[in-house]
Amino acid sequence: MSLEQLIADYGYLAILIVTFIEGETIVILAGVAAHLGYLELHWVIATAVAGSFSGDQLWYYIGRHWGPRIIAKRLSWQEGAQKVYKHLHKHQYWLILTFRFYYGLRNVTPFVVGSAHIPRLRFFTLNLIGAIAWAIIFAYVGYGLGEAASQLFIEDFKRYGLYLLGGLVLVGIAIWLTTLILHRRKARQHGLK
Repeated sequence: MSLEQLIADYGYLAILIVTFIEGETIVILAGVAAHLGYLELHWVIATAVAGSFSGDQLWYYIGRHWGPRIIAKRLSWQEGAQKVYKHLHKHQYWLILTFRFYYGLRNVTPFVVGSAHIPRLRFFTLNLIGAIAWAIIFAYVGYGLGEAASQLFIEDFKRYGLYLLGGLVLVGIAIWLTTLILHRRKARQHGLK
């Protein structure tokens, strides 16, 4: 099975799963794939919205039910939670709308917002609006990168476009692994769980 076929067959599923957990890298890559014609841009955006929104809703509800107890037991989460609480009290609506764009706070924010017992409907509405904006922005960034690359390599773009996409995937994985390793090292150095 070729890479083109893998992207066509499983691209949307991959977007849904990865954006449920994290996401901007795959949305950018999917935007590039949409420019190459392997995916449809509007479905990339819709899938990214669905994955990101539902993942953050899940973390919100987990935080709402068990957040304070979990944060109290996990010392490594307390610093991030305190940052979110501080911003939440000052700029609640803005934080919920834009938390996806804050590196280092993105994953913990819906959990902490839930533990702060922000009203369900408020989080649902602002989370949905934020997910839509986030998905559109990153999908179009990827689409624009694909277009810029095609302008540079007009004749060879179809031939080398998949290599570009594969290279971007490898870079995304390397960044994710490096970040994960650095966070774990930092937690171990501070004697945190």
